[in-house]
Amino acid sequence: MIHFDSIDKDIDKETNAKGKEVDISQQAIALRYNKNENIAPKIVAKGSGYVAENILLAAQKAAVPVYKNKTLATMLMALEVDREIPPNLYSAVAEVLACVYRMDQKAKNKPPIHL
Repeated sequence: MIHFDSIDKDIDKETNAKGKEVDISQQAIALRYNKNENIAPKIVAKGSGYVAENILLAAQKAAVPVYKNKTLATMLMALEVDREIPPNLYSAVAEVLACVYRMDQKAKNKPPIHL
């Protein structure tokens, strides 16, 4: 999951159907990679504003790590959903996947919390 929040939170707001303020400049892109099915990662969801908020909520519920990168988010927003990323973005997306992998490994190595 790649995400970008705008710096100026006071300017770029709208109210969603539930009456909650949403940052309309916020963007979120969800990627999926299955080495047995695809050559490269595929964009499975993308959006801004309210849609981005819902993508981020779905990621949070599924414990999917979120990586914030404005430049990469902007480039990926220009691509179509259900398409593999182009070769010119392989390196940038590989950095994201490596970061997510490290985050997953850290989470797996944490001792369980006993309440």
